[in-house]
Amino acid sequence: MNEELLKAQGKSAKQPLVVWAIFFACIISFMGLGLVDPILPAIADQLHATPSQVSLLFSSYNLITGVAMLITGVVSSRIGVKWTLLTGILFTIIFAALAGASNGIWEIVGFRAGWGFGNSLFIATALSAIVGLSFGGTAKAIILYEAAIGLGISVGPLLGGELGSISWRGPFFGVSVLMIIAFLALLFKMPQVPKPKVKGSVLDPIKALKFPGLFLLGLTAFLYNIGFFTLMAYSPFVMNLDEHGLGYVFLGWGLCLAFTSVFVAPKLQAKFGTIKSMCVMLTLFALTLLAMGIWTDSSTTVIVAVIIAGLFLGTNNTLITTAVMQVAPVERATASAAYSFVRFIGGAIGPWLANKLAESYSPHVPFVTGAIFVLFAMLVVAFGRKQLKHVDKIAH
Repeated sequence: MNEELLKAQGKSAKQPLVVWAIFFACIISFMGLGLVDPILPAIADQLHATPSQVSLLFSSYNLITGVAMLITGVVSSRIGVKWTLLTGILFTIIFAALAGASNGIWEIVGFRAGWGFGNSLFIATALSAIVGLSFGGTAKAIILYEAAIGLGISVGPLLGGELGSISWRGPFFGVSVLMIIAFLALLFKMPQVPKPKVKGSVLDPIKALKFPGLFLLGLTAFLYNIGFFTLMAYSPFVMNLDEHGLGYVFLGWGLCLAFTSVFVAPKLQAKFGTIKSMCVMLTLFALTLLAMGIWTDSSTTVIVAVIIAGLFLGTNNTLITTAVMQVAPVERATASAAYSFVRFIGGAIGPWLANKLAESYSPHVPFVTGAIFVLFAMLVVAFGRKQLKHVDKIAH
């Protein structure tokens, strides 16, 4: 798998237009993750909300995304890949626009949940669609998908900062408009992909978690995402920057994440193995969060740490996603849904917990707590390596 990934990076095979349409839609979809980062303080200020209330924009989005992962297989096996993608995009268009038109924090939190439902339908189906429609094999498709994720996560904060400097409503309307373009491109250019012969069940992802390897990786991702979203949802409140400044900081973070997820992770995987590389990346991320917890009062330290963290997060994201695809003897879509269900629950807890801890104790506590969760994630991988050792055998 590692050799395939490295070879795929060197290829320049032309892809059909529909693959680039899905690629574009993936970028816009993943923009939603970091889009609200630069406008969190502005929303809190203008809507008279507390940081923990504003953090629920992440929590509701991630919670519904995670829970809805259980039904994505049911939906796609009945209406097909194309209409699952289009339905997900349609939900995003509607709920992003509704969030932009809202006048209260609880309305936005609710509409972000609807956005999360659309996001789950889309991202759960997009990878299989790219694999099925692209030239160059699975390795090339994974590189394309990871590149789309990286671009979306890096461009999202930049767009959020630029549009957010005009109005906090701007980023929401911006995503809605861009997704309309993606919807039309897929509607007219994407062919019908044959439906699977076996209909999916809501219980399939739950049952898949009985496999020790997949369960361990899901638990790892649950703990790790608490730290991940502590950084995403809490750090904007302690950097003392405006929308433009926050947008550029998270652009740097996202570019680091995109670069390492596509170019660095496969090389580390090939040289040191998945499990060792994951343990090192998780340890480095935990230490970064700890440094942010110790020097929270230094805006410069927090800014630099956020950008550096992107290097470790991008690498780990690719490592753990690749491991999930290899570890369970079930279909990739089912394994992905099971893993995503668990990790997005962690992503829902992290933002609210971080800001609540800051309000109840001190600004330092959220980062230190996040570091502890990430350290536990590393220990899960380290002590569970016997159940995960075949990942590296498959990879090599």
